[in-house]
Amino acid sequence: MTVVLMRRVIQKSLLMGLLSIVASLALSFAIVPLLGGQVAGAGLFMTIFCPLAISIPASAFHFSQSEKIRRAEATTTEALQKLADAYDALRFQSRRDGLTGILNRTAFLEDLEAARQQGVAGALLFLDLDYFKSINDRYGHATGDEALRCIGRILTRYQSQSDFAGRLGGEEFGLFQSDMTFEDMLDRSEEIREEITSVVFFSPSGSEVRISASIGACLCKPGFDPAGCLKAADENLFQAKALGRNRVIA
Repeated sequence: MTVVLMRRVIQKSLLMGLLSIVASLALSFAIVPLLGGQVAGAGLFMTIFCPLAISIPASAFHFSQSEKIRRAEATTTEALQKLADAYDALRFQSRRDGLTGILNRTAFLEDLEAARQQGVAGALLFLDLDYFKSINDRYGHATGDEALRCIGRILTRYQSQSDFAGRLGGEEFGLFQSDMTFEDMLDRSEEIREEITSVVFFSPSGSEVRISASIGACLCKPGFDPAGCLKAADENLFQAKALGRNRVIA
């Protein structure tokens, strides 16, 4: 028991002892005379001593136990908060793609469904990194991973409370931008495509590496069908790649 705790227990115990003496004296002087007796001598001594002998140890025990309970509750609350924080951190990590840091496929589809349920409209962009296999074959997988991270960093800048990006698999990415017209969607798609083509980095061997991406876009109306919009965006992406890559089709 700490010095501070001991001081608090002693103070509260003495206070309870004094209150007990006052109560005992009040009862004795009120009742004993009615019974024909007098509060004096040994009777007066017992009236004062007994409350002290009983109340101080009992109060000390009570207050010390109360303090232990209070500390146990504080420790439990702290432990529960740490557990909640750990759960939130684990959930956050479980929704992220380990390489790029944006949403993984499952989380992206969950957020897309949530947008549908909330009646949000917007643009769905489906991106595919051009000639990704050639990058891996020519420069190695470490360079391929860096190319994917570059895409992830670019898409991260377009995330907000209602806008989100995810890696849907391999070199494929998705981006949802809320409250956009068709013209806004085309402008945003071209903006992102140009940002990607401006990326320059170097392979472990020192070779300069440039990348590009093809983009298929689909405008999502309130209450849109996520699967249907993904399919439409994918079909537009396929057409963009068939027409020569590094372009936008909506």
